[in-house]
Amino acid sequence: MIFPSNRVRILVATRAVDFRKGHDGLTALVQSVLRKDPFTGTVFVFRAKRADRLKLLYWDGSGLVMAYKWLEDTTFAWPAIKDGMMALNHAQFEALFAGLDWRKVKALDTRPPAAAE
Repeated sequence: MIFPSNRVRILVATRAVDFRKGHDGLTALVQSVLRKDPFTGTVFVFRAKRADRLKLLYWDGSGLVMAYKWLEDTTFAWPAIKDGMMALNHAQFEALFAGLDWRKVKALDTRPPAAAE
């Protein structure tokens, strides 16, 4: 998938949205309901009522990018439905987008080496 760098922030809207919404509708939703700025480079992930579809909204610096994915034979593993949003790390997002259970993806604890060899 063409995707921004690992350093991009990924936020998942936990409530289902009307999937008839396009760029403008999702941008308005980010601003008014989620209280975030959609033009910061954050990737916003939205789900449909049917858990087999997702939409992404992303500002790449020159315009809004919207991607849509529909799983054929299964559903996405979504977080519990509640108001608001939650953050995913890049590996968790990749698992979600692939249709895998993102909750099983854990970030590795890394630390700098104590001394150089």
